Amino acid sequence: MTRPWQIGFGVVLTALAGFVDALGFIRLGGLYTSLMSGNTTQLAVSLGHGEPLGAVLPALLIAAFLVGAVSGGAIAALCPPRWVIPAVLGLEAAALSAAVALAAEHAHVGVASLFLALAMGGQNAVLAHVQGFRAGTTFVTGALFAFGQKAALALAGRGPRLGWVGDGSVWLSLLVGAVAGTFAHAHLGIAALAIPACIAAGLCLAASLFTLIYRQPPVTLTKI
Repeated sequence: MTRPWQIGFGVVLTALAGFVDALGFIRLGGLYTSLMSGNTTQLAVSLGHGEPLGAVLPALLIAAFLVGAVSGGAIAALCPPRWVIPAVLGLEAAALSAAVALAAEHAHVGVASLFLALAMGGQNAVLAHVQGFRAGTTFVTGALFAFGQKAALALAGRGPRLGWVGDGSVWLSLLVGAVAGTFAHAHLGIAALAIPACIAAGLCLAASLFTLIYRQPPVTLTKI
């Protein structure tokens, strides 16, 4: 398995998370479907202001994300190692497809947002490590910090000259995915949810075919 293929696979997953998060942010009025730090802050602010109703949706999104993380972690623990990626992507594709169906039925995000958060939690249950940086996750704050650290080491001549590229690509892919999600929503509305669902299903199929053809999974994985 070549390094460019590994990086590409992880970057696409990160861009997918950005796409989904942008749609959720727009439709939920400032809440997130993959970045739970923002939802935790919203939850705390609502509770601090004595607004329990305002805390309900952030709490539900966090709970759905946790359910996805637990489900993905269980899959990673129970599946044969070579089938972990296809299985987790299958969970993600199924959750995104459920979100599409619910959004189409009710013409708003509503309960569909919980399935989006579940899908992102499932994706984050397994971390893909490619030469020291995380790909295919929504832990972009950590990637951005690592980018700064490695850039500083490179400038000081104490680290690889291009060691920062991987972490920078993670942040950039989330940005590009979010821009694409915003653009798609402006032109397609809630129907834009079908795009990440199709991408996740395609990645699941590609990973399954790769697993059948080769002995190793497409990305080296470690469990949280």
